[in-house]
Amino acid sequence: QVQLIESGGGLVQAGGSLNLSCTASGRTSSVLVMGWFRQAPGEEREFVTAVSWSGKNPYYADSVKGRFTIARDYAKNTVDLQMSSLKPEDTGVYYCAGRKANILTSSRRLYDYWGRGTQVTVSS
Repeated sequence: QVQLIESGGGLVQAGGSLNLSCTASGRTSSVLVMGWFRQAPGEEREFVTAVSWSGKNPYYADSVKGRFTIARDYAKNTVDLQMSSLKPEDTGVYYCAGRKANILTSSRRLYDYWGRGTQVTVSS
């Protein structure tokens, strides 16, 4: 099994920055793709970004392209999400996800492991 724990959420003003981190533990050798999703109140969980476990080939939703960056931190064994130029519509619970298959995808149904989420609130 793989355990994913998110951290770094909080309240930030529009235009500000926030960094999230996802720490993976357990059988991490089975995880080949890591992703971030978010869910606003009353909305479905939506794809934000994904990257291979090696840190290559990052893939972003159009809504965050140019503002968010996903990166692997090998020393800490984390996958980090650096968010800048934040907008109120970025508000939501952000979830870290892991996938056993080595194919990047935006479909939440194809991810095998999930964290419990961390709240990000962007005020206008």
